[in-house]
Formats: sequence, structure tokens, C-alpha cells
Amino acid sequence: MGLFGSEKKVLDGTKEGREDPVQIRVRELRKSYGEHEVLRGVDLDIWRGEINIIIGGSGAGKSVFTRQLLRLESPDSGQILVDGLDIVPLNDWELVPTRRKFGMVFQFGALFDSMTVFDNCAFPLREHTDMSRKEIHDRVMQRLSDFRVADAAHKLPGQISGGMQKRSALARALVLEPEVLVYDEPTSGLDPISSRRVDELIRETADKFGVTSLIITHDMASVFEIGDRVSMLYQGRIEESSTPDAILRTENEVVIDFLRASGVSTAGSEERASQ
Repeated sequence: MGLFGSEKKVLDGTKEGREDPVQIRVRELRKSYGEHEVLRGVDLDIWRGEINIIIGGSGAGKSVFTRQLLRLESPDSGQILVDGLDIVPLNDWELVPTRRKFGMVFQFGALFDSMTVFDNCAFPLREHTDMSRKEIHDRVMQRLSDFRVADAAHKLPGQISGGMQKRSALARALVLEPEVLVYDEPTSGLDPISSRRVDELIRETADKFGVTSLIITHDMASVFEIGDRVSMLYQGRIEESSTPDAILRTENEVVIDFLRASGVSTAGSEERASQ
């Protein structure tokens, strides 16, 4: 096997790593900007095929954490193990196979206004693959059909509803068939009914495609409606990480105070109120 073939085998991660129920392990991750330390030793497991949600107040480091996870920035220290492979020391060339495992769904869809829905979804395939025009057409139309927006293929984003834009953004994120979808505040700015529809779409996507989902959100209704795992980032560290039910029974005062301020009643907060 040639040099690039052997490197790709190593950089794709081990078979044992891909069979691990925890797809991504973050250990002692640190990131500072000048003297301002944002991430102060983050430890987090992201479970394969599940909906993993990160909550936390403004300034807790959620956006910074996401940039490190996607290796849009280089952390100062720590490990990010994706299928058993530590991607922190890798250079841009070595990161290519791992980056292709990730798809990003931005806060407001981030579709290109001047491109049709079809061209928006075809863009990643044209940029990152050698697929033929027919292969690209078939893949894009399949994804648009999956999310019930095939009829909007030749419309501009401004000509379709906000909900259709969200579904189109999901189709684009999945067109390269990633293993992990990262959602940045997917329900931000939406009314409650639209928010719940987005939640349903995220759950349907996870169930149908088997992707690992990571959601950064302030929407506590979403957390307890669709989350499989919930982690709270506080002052640059993971304060608690568990199932939604366990979070509601937490005795951690930091978590209780955050949830109570968000309008969520926990067993711990009720016990404190009765004292």
C-alpha cells in the first residue's frame, strides 16, 4: 500500500475506536486568548448515535469549545479523540478524513442567498468530491427529498419559508454523509411551534441516518424533549454530564441554579425551596 493509503488508514481511526459507544472523548481541553482562559480543562464524552446537548450561560465557552472540536482553532492543550484518534496534534492535511466526519448546521441555516437550494446543497460535493454531475444531482435530490424540500430545489432561500430553510440546511449538512452533526442554536429566534418542529426534525434525522448529534442550545424545552445526554459547561469546565432525567434529579447547586433561572424545576430545587 502506498504512503497516502497507509496514512489514511491510520488517520481514519482504529476499528476498535469506531466500535466504541463513545465516538468523541475530550480530555483536559484548554484554550486561552491572551491572558483570558476560556476553556479550563474540559472533559466530555460524546456518545455515538445519540443526541448530545451542551447547555450553559453566555460566556461559558460553548462557542469556543465547538471551534476546538471542529479544529477550526488549535487548542492550547488536551486531547480530542475521534474514534480513538487524537486530532489535536494533526495538521490540516492530516485532519481531512476526520473533518469529513463532521457536518455543521448553523444558527440561521447560513444558506447562500444567491444560490438556489439545489446549488446550496451541491456546493459541498462540488468542492470536496470528484463526483460526476449526475452523481451530484442524484445525491442532492435524494437529500432534499429526505427532508421534503425537493419541490424547492430551484428556488432561492429568500423564496421559501424559514422552516424550509432549516430543512434545506440539514439536507446540505448531510449531503457529504457525515457521522457527526453539530447544531449551533438550531431553534434560536423561532416561535415555540417552529422550535418543536425543528426538534422533531433533529430527532428524525438522528433516527433515520444514525448520526451522532451535538447541539449547542439555550432552549431548555429542546433539552428535555429530544436530548439523550445533557452536559453543562460552566466557567470553562463541564460541571455535570448525564441523562436528562438524572440532570433533573441533580444535587449540584450550580446546575440547579442555572436550570431554575431557565424556568426548569428540578428535584433539588424543590427540596431547597421546602427547607
